[in-house]
Amino acid sequence: MNLTGQITDVNKLDNIAREVRIDILKMLTSAGSGHTGGSLSATDIAVAIYFSKMRFNPHDPLWNERDRFIMSKGHAAPLLYAVLAKAGYFSKDILDDLRKIESPLQGHPCCKSLAGVEVSTGSLGQGLSVSNGMALGLKLDKNPARIYCIMGDGEVQEGQVWEAAMTSAHYHLDNLCAVIDRNGLQIDGPVEKVMGIEPLTDKWAAFGWHVINIDGHDIKAILGALNEAEKTRGKPTMIIANTVKGKGVSFFEGKVEYHGTTPSVEQLDKAIKEINNV
Repeated sequence: MNLTGQITDVNKLDNIAREVRIDILKMLTSAGSGHTGGSLSATDIAVAIYFSKMRFNPHDPLWNERDRFIMSKGHAAPLLYAVLAKAGYFSKDILDDLRKIESPLQGHPCCKSLAGVEVSTGSLGQGLSVSNGMALGLKLDKNPARIYCIMGDGEVQEGQVWEAAMTSAHYHLDNLCAVIDRNGLQIDGPVEKVMGIEPLTDKWAAFGWHVINIDGHDIKAILGALNEAEKTRGKPTMIIANTVKGKGVSFFEGKVEYHGTTPSVEQLDKAIKEINNV
């Protein structure tokens, strides 16, 4: 069960996304290191998945019929931690411990350190393979739970992703829904200049996936895509979510330098005012 209740009201989800963005920025400012742009770009997606679709029990993190969430782009750990805290897995008080020595909130998610983290991620390209294994295992066990996996667009450059894509379709994993956070930027610059991945929609369709394109900051569109994925039978679903790196803070948006740069105290204050005034 989702103890917070499955929320379908777009305004309520927008408010949660604003709260999560502020928590992310506070964590990163306190830590002085971490990934800002990719955490903010995927915020609306993660909030919609957790609070409108997923079934989980934060007081029983290993409940057998829980839906599973895999943050394949592990450098977006601040987003995952902020969402898990909001979902009740642990107190928000420990968010300030991000990246501190012996903190369970490591730079990349560690499943042995923190409840709610299904698998340790960070080596890009592996989350979809893990998701396949989980989805296939659930089917074999006739377990109705679903798998949600958020990937980065730069991550799609990894060869392992395409082996995993073939596997998902081969085993008809319709209990798997992956989302690509297509913000167009990675640490070395524009994704298309580093290693082009387009035409992304055609590629996933050719690999046997049901593909949906949406605005990754439109909560209503995200909910529609997640509903469509849930109704799709016989094949996995890929939601290509078009997003903006650093979304929500005007002076971070679309800037590659904020892939791995954290806000200053002055920027944090300005960013919070901006987010609250939306």
